[in-house]
Amino acid sequence: MMPAFDFASPTRNATLPPRSSERFAHAHPLPESGEPVVTHDGRVLLMRPIEPRDVAALRRCFKRLPAEDIRRRFMHSLSELPEPMAQRLCRIDPATEAAYVLIDDRVMPAELRGVGRIFIDEATDSAEFSVLVERDWTRQGLGAALMQRLVASCRERGLAELWGYVLVENRPMLRLCSDLGFTTRMVPDEPGVAQITLRL
Repeated sequence: MMPAFDFASPTRNATLPPRSSERFAHAHPLPESGEPVVTHDGRVLLMRPIEPRDVAALRRCFKRLPAEDIRRRFMHSLSELPEPMAQRLCRIDPATEAAYVLIDDRVMPAELRGVGRIFIDEATDSAEFSVLVERDWTRQGLGAALMQRLVASCRERGLAELWGYVLVENRPMLRLCSDLGFTTRMVPDEPGVAQITLRL
């Protein structure tokens, strides 16, 4: 999976990843009304903060996910997204969370094609992230777009670090995060799980 944005810095050694301040220097606050995100093949989605009205779309999106994708995201199997869980995911506490959705409004009802979120730990001045893109919409730069937005949100809050757990078999996600400058280390006592980290 290739990133949707070119974060390379021509002034730095090509063998070194650019500083996070350079990679995301052009990030700007997301308007509440959202902003368009264009896929590699020219389709347009709207990225905006998640809202309580997204519960039904989130549950429909979950039903379209292959079991393998669900296991990679939640680290275990789920047959459906329970209503209480969907309600909780769409009604966030802005003091400790941020979440963004990619909405396809070319169809009726509008469908959710991807979601990214952070959970903030004030004690460690860091945030844990999660990103999910619907299978038919992968390899279109959407994962990178969501990751960039999450990094921007962390930087707006003055956090020092963004991190997450990824199954080692989830190679597309690991490649994406490597492209964005994250470092990877294996999690002790958890075979097959890696922790990826970006210093901000």
